[in-house]
Amino acid sequence: MAKRDYYEILDISKTASVDEIKKAYRQMAMKYHPDRNPGDKVAEDNFKEAAEAYEVLSNPEKRQRYDQYGHAGMGNGSGGFGGGGMSMDDIFSNFGDIFGSAFGGFGGFGGSGGRGGRRVNRGSNLRIKVSLNLEEIATGVKKKLKVGKYVKCDSCHGSGAKAGSSHNTCNTCRGTGQVTQVTNTFLGRMQTVNTCPSCHGEGQTITEKCTKCYGDGIIKGEEIIEVDIPAGVAEGMTLSMSGKGNAGAKSGVPGDLLILVEELPHEHLQREGNHLIYEHYLSFPEAALGCTVEVPTIEGKARVKIEAGTQAGKILRLKGKGIPDVNGYGRGDLLVNLNVWTPKSLSREEKEMVENLSKSGNFRPNPGKRDKSLMDRMREYFRD
Repeated sequence: MAKRDYYEILDISKTASVDEIKKAYRQMAMKYHPDRNPGDKVAEDNFKEAAEAYEVLSNPEKRQRYDQYGHAGMGNGSGGFGGGGMSMDDIFSNFGDIFGSAFGGFGGFGGSGGRGGRRVNRGSNLRIKVSLNLEEIATGVKKKLKVGKYVKCDSCHGSGAKAGSSHNTCNTCRGTGQVTQVTNTFLGRMQTVNTCPSCHGEGQTITEKCTKCYGDGIIKGEEIIEVDIPAGVAEGMTLSMSGKGNAGAKSGVPGDLLILVEELPHEHLQREGNHLIYEHYLSFPEAALGCTVEVPTIEGKARVKIEAGTQAGKILRLKGKGIPDVNGYGRGDLLVNLNVWTPKSLSREEKEMVENLSKSGNFRPNPGKRDKSLMDRMREYFRD
């Protein structure tokens, strides 16, 4: 099933401001919140879908990639939570703060809910580069990448606590991760909520730290990650895999893996958007008499007929032999630019033959009206 457009999900325009995006997400999340729709699977899916849209559109970098490349630019798990494997708790922990106390007793968003204001540690994003040739770009490809990253500690399983020790509820904040401070001012009593200084917002303290990760819950390691790269990606495009970055400390949420596409040069073909360009050289007899030639394509070779009297600079178009559009909107063409090769040196016999030919009026240039320049012809093809 095709994924819905993120702007459509939040019912906003593509020029919406950050505040408008936040407001729209807040309205959708309140409408489909699980506590207001108990047991309603459709509402839960809509809730997650809205969170995914907000996660992308509220992030300037991800929003730019999405606007340019659509869902394909967000990678396997898209840019958000719907396909990334994040739980409802992850959504509450990451975005609950935009609601303030609006939900009151609703679990997950309000200050009195079971999740309260506890901080969830989020791992940092990772950036890697993957090199692709034109054949891989044209068909799409799966790549297995060995990624060095922070992973969950295998000794304490990410908790940060030494085996046999325990996590205790923080005595300062009583497990909420926040402390409330009331100050008397000339305007009256002012109440502020801050991160607990004792547990640093985690709501728990460790009696004895893990000796392998020193209480962080993460260690340096590596992971083999399979990346499904869609057809049509381009140089400089960044794909995103949600949850495949560095692990978050103390059983936190992992960051994202950002994959930068590097396009390797092709031996014969040049890329211009979704079109491919090939420079083919004809001998003078081939151009004058006509012939059939072979030109390289992504799939192999194609035979092309050259008409007699073909002029240098003529462009032949092989429809559908270019690169697929990354968003599925058709495929580009292969443009064959024909050049006529002029020998750089001639033997005595060859010079005599050419001199005899030059005496014939048929061999004198007679273009008639001025031909279009190469750039004009190329622009016409790219506009089609």
